[in-house]
Amino acid sequence: MKKRNISGAVALGAAAALTLAGCSAGTPANDSGSTDAGENQEITLAVFNGWDEGIAASELWKAVLEENGYDVELEYADPAAVYLGLTTDDYDVTLDTWLPITHSDYMEQYGDDLVDLGAWNDEAALTIAVNEDAPIDSLAELADNADLFGNTIVGIEAGAGLTRITEEAVIPSYGLEGMDFTISSTPAMLAELQAATDAGDNVLVTLWRPHWAYDAFPIKDLADPEGALGDAEGIHSIGGKSFEENFPEVAEWLKSFKMSSELLYSLENVMFNEYDGDDYGPIVAEWIEENRDYVDSLTS
Repeated sequence: MKKRNISGAVALGAAAALTLAGCSAGTPANDSGSTDAGENQEITLAVFNGWDEGIAASELWKAVLEENGYDVELEYADPAAVYLGLTTDDYDVTLDTWLPITHSDYMEQYGDDLVDLGAWNDEAALTIAVNEDAPIDSLAELADNADLFGNTIVGIEAGAGLTRITEEAVIPSYGLEGMDFTISSTPAMLAELQAATDAGDNVLVTLWRPHWAYDAFPIKDLADPEGALGDAEGIHSIGGKSFEENFPEVAEWLKSFKMSSELLYSLENVMFNEYDGDDYGPIVAEWIEENRDYVDSLTS
């Protein structure tokens, strides 16, 4: 598995070329037909390290906004740094906040200085996944079969909500205190998943939906009869302290932004599974041309 380009703490889409005849209500158009971005043209999107759905959505909106006259910078960091930076306008917006559970701690701490622009996908879920031919189907069976998985739960970043919930809810709920919970990074977890798949071994990883791994690897989710991982969540766009004031047009676009899991999977697959590089611009541009009607709707 390749490592994502980042700036900030350790590492975890799209639209380009919109030439719209119209623009949002009350917003003038320039001579080329693109929306006039106004005075505040420089916008910074904060992206969580290792969270592929956020990387994909951010690359998508980077392309959309740049075609509409904005100068867009993607800056990678861990969630704690992102939410703090949003309150000080070091970052303008992030597109990967999971609510009401995963990132609730950050919203409780910083939410008074942030603006929730709404959920663009409401099918997000935290999961514990195993190879599809594993001899168990439920977390309730795991403690008695831990040795089949090397007594190891392969985790992701220490600062991730999934990591916290696994430690604080999943492990005690199912009596898994005797298992090793390895905390490293999403790329490291995916590398373990790839290696186990290639070797035909059992593997147990913390994961989430939507994620391209479900299309790339033969895996299944373990049932969670205790509900320790929580219900399905929404993936929200969260604006910083002055976002709506500085970028009213973009705020309106993001409030209307919706993306199905199927569309997101298709974008993630071409970016992270079928492509083995770090320059996502051309890959995203190709995806845009194949999904033109959807892309055009993002700013119409």
